[in-house]
Formats: sequence, structure tokens, C-alpha cells
Amino acid sequence: MFKKLLAQVGIGAAKVDTRLYFDSLAPGEMVEGEVYITGGDVSQKIDDIYIYLVTEYLREEEDTSITEECILMQYRLSERFNLEAKEEIVIPFSFPLPEETPLTLTSQPVYLRTGLDIPIAVDPKDTDYIEVHPHPLMQAVFDALENLGFQLHEVDCQYNTHFGGRYPFVQEFEFRPMGKYQGSLDELEIIFSLYSEDLEVFLEIDKRARGFGGFLEETFDLDERYVQFQVTLDDLNLPMGELEAMIEEIIESQIN
Repeated sequence: MFKKLLAQVGIGAAKVDTRLYFDSLAPGEMVEGEVYITGGDVSQKIDDIYIYLVTEYLREEEDTSITEECILMQYRLSERFNLEAKEEIVIPFSFPLPEETPLTLTSQPVYLRTGLDIPIAVDPKDTDYIEVHPHPLMQAVFDALENLGFQLHEVDCQYNTHFGGRYPFVQEFEFRPMGKYQGSLDELEIIFSLYSEDLEVFLEIDKRARGFGGFLEETFDLDERYVQFQVTLDDLNLPMGELEAMIEEIIESQIN
């Protein structure tokens, strides 16, 4: 009886440990691994084993930035069962990383939270961080911008229900001009919408204010131009210069 009471507060209770086969993935790739459940000092009923894929975003509220958690997906591993004392169970899992998963650039967190749902007891949990690197279509845009003289300056996830799709945030990539556009642009901001075979790119071009007219444009946000274009898997087979030329033409058409 005493061991059962201890297990209810987490002492000598069941434990869970998630082990990923690969912890560096691009959006759309498969998350694969195994969950190890080890029984404690007493038998316990397990109502559910779950995996949450989690990230965070910022929301502005009364001039204050609030960090909020977003569950990108929930994956259920098992039905209700009894876990005997010291028993070890291994459950494999596999699911696609959602295409809207943010990249883990500049410390943006993305992680798996695995837990056991145990009635009338502290639920054991395990947290495993994932590195999310750019999809090849995203990387092609990054490379083209770098070759055009833009440098990635800031990345963050912001509350946005307009562009956010099924999630209440978007990931924004801010680039600063270091080359020929340094005198005519303040920054470029990019938002991606990734699909299985193509990438929608939303580009915000922020012109540098010039004179009184430029000051008025900047004051009323009239200096910001918005353009949308698409990159497909077929474009990856073309010379990099073609994507660069397309983006350069878009920029030139907006600043002239």
C-alpha cells in the first residue's frame, strides 16, 4: 500500500523515455523513434500514451510580448493497459513532421512531449527537442537571397491568424541588404507556405525612406510592398541563377 501511495506522487512510479532515430529533420519528413515505458515499484494502469509536437510563438498584448505554446499535432500510441512492476515496453512510432512546422533557427523551440496518462497519479513526461532545418525549396530561396546580397537578420514566430493557416502563428524571416540594395531597401521579410510539391513565398519589401515624401510613406507604412510568388520542385533542377533573376526582377519592379 505504501509503495502505491509513493507511486501516486511520482516516487517509484512508471517512467517514459522517447528515443528518436533522427533528431534533425525538414518539414514534411518522417519523425521516427521508439518510446520506452518502464514499470515502477508497483503495477499501474495506463490510460493513454501520447506524443505532442510542440512549438512556441509570440503574441503582442498591451505593448507586451507574451510567449504562448502551440501543439502542432497529437499522436496517440496506445489504448488502456496495465503496466506491471519493472515491466519494460517498447512502442515504435512514425508520423510526418507537419509542413507548417517552424524552422529552429535562432533558438526557435520545437520538441516532442511524451507522456503517460495514469489515473490518480503524477503523469510521467519526457521532452525531446528536434532540429528543424529548411526544406530544399526553402533553402533555394535562402541561397538566392544570399547571392543577391541579403543577410538573414532575425527569425521569429508571431501570432497571425491571416497567414497562419491551421495554426495561429507564422514564422517570419527578416533579411537585411548588404549589397547593391543597401541604399534603397531597409529590409525584406519572408513568410513561407509549404505544400508537398511547391512553396508559396510571401515577400514584404520595405523601401528606405528618401526625403519628405519618403518620410510620409514610411510613417503610414506606404513604403511596404507585398508580393507573392511560387517555387516548385521542378525549379530545383534549374540553374540557381534563374531563381535569383526572378527574385531580383520582383524587387526591382517594386522599388523603381
